[in-house]
Amino acid sequence: MSQLLESEENTPLLKGDLGSDGTLQDAAREVKSRWRSIRVMYFTMFLSSMGFTIVITSIWPYLQRIDDSSSASFLGWVVAAYSLGQMVASPLFGLWSNHRPRTEPLVCSIVINVVANILYAYVYLLPSHNKYYMLVARAFVGFGAGNVAVVRSYVAGATSLKERTSAMANMSACQALGFILGPAMQAGLSFIGETGVSLGVLDLQLNMYTAPALLAACFGIINILLVLLVLREHRVDDHGRQISAINYISEERVGVMDSLDGDIDQVAVITSNILFFIVLFIFAVFETIATPLSMDMFAWTRRQAVLYNGIILACIGFESIMVFLVVKVLSKRVGDRPVLLGGLAIIFCGFFILLPWGNEYPKIQWSDILNSSTHGLISPTQSSNSTLEPTGCPAQQMWCLFTPAIQLGQYITSDILIGMGYPACNVMSYTLYSKILGPKPQGVYMGWLTASGSAARTLGPVFVSQVYTSLGPRWAFSVICAVVLGALILLAAMYHRLIAFSVRYGRIHE
Repeated sequence: MSQLLESEENTPLLKGDLGSDGTLQDAAREVKSRWRSIRVMYFTMFLSSMGFTIVITSIWPYLQRIDDSSSASFLGWVVAAYSLGQMVASPLFGLWSNHRPRTEPLVCSIVINVVANILYAYVYLLPSHNKYYMLVARAFVGFGAGNVAVVRSYVAGATSLKERTSAMANMSACQALGFILGPAMQAGLSFIGETGVSLGVLDLQLNMYTAPALLAACFGIINILLVLLVLREHRVDDHGRQISAINYISEERVGVMDSLDGDIDQVAVITSNILFFIVLFIFAVFETIATPLSMDMFAWTRRQAVLYNGIILACIGFESIMVFLVVKVLSKRVGDRPVLLGGLAIIFCGFFILLPWGNEYPKIQWSDILNSSTHGLISPTQSSNSTLEPTGCPAQQMWCLFTPAIQLGQYITSDILIGMGYPACNVMSYTLYSKILGPKPQGVYMGWLTASGSAARTLGPVFVSQVYTSLGPRWAFSVICAVVLGALILLAAMYHRLIAFSVRYGRIHE
């Protein structure tokens, strides 16, 4: 990762960009300080990603353990709560960062995140309504993650137009690294088991469900220290010339920036938000349904589902980092828009492969209707093993009886394709967006972009949990294929408008 970042400091755009006393030495110090601050933003993005994924594969079994009345539909709401909190917080933190030093919203958001993760670890202790407290905890974890808008606006403002794709790709690589290590840490911590160890002093049961959240809280404390000790305000224009950070964060400077010649293309802004919404929506569907789908189709136990899906998601994360390396090179050769178009096409193929077909059907979990069955459908062997954890596709999901099983090969192939297409779409979406905004203050705009992504993460889990539970994977993945196809059509129609602000007004040529 360090090799990815080292070359950025040596950008030729800053040659001769003098410090306040007119010396190259001061300019060099400014460059080093700027990239140190950007790396703190990379780390913050990494922790935001890890804070979400470190518990994603264990939410469902943890939910079942603390409240056995929980359904797959409620799981959708728990997963969506994170994104709902982020959607509400993102514009607020973005607006805050436009008028005040970024340190303030960053520290505030991370403190909220730390406290919420601790609450998540303790929800099992509450006497009743445990699942609702889990919902609240995840909502506040998401609210704290609203600082992603601040991170993106900072990196966009602290990089020149030429540097930005590379910086955004590196930020996405750090996000992917969090995506990797989150499930990997969860998979490693699964060996603690469901019982774990009891810490009497803290009145805490440290197990495979609570340990990841507490680890995320510890990382959050480290992040706060880095923000306070290392982060400095930096701002450069599209050519890489330094802008006074003190003036920039003042309302007077914001007014000056708003008065620059040329208006932002609002159609391109809306289109970018829609595309980003769709990209995040389809991936939220994928990560939400992974555990229930694998438990239904492959008859995995809760522990197996957490372990195996953690490994799979970690592998996808490693694949994503490779994709980011390719994207940095490929976008310089063909441009940002073709990469986004190709990524959407690959995602379409990934979900199309998941459509069920064939003559094999999933193992049915009859134990859920053991007491109500009157048709002699339960064998003596199944009955005698009723004390074991039931596995397979629950019989109350009627589609299990007539929908062909998704094979493990289909599932893995889909993972590979989605792991290839999603990172390309993700980094190109907000790289294009930051270039469309140009030299204007981007805090609020990035807040809306993050909010649109959070809305997708809110609606995606709710949609897929409802449709999957009621109608099954055939309907769920068919609808997703239609949504991706719509995104491809929209991108093709708006292709000519998705260009950088400076290119649009002829200040820089593509």
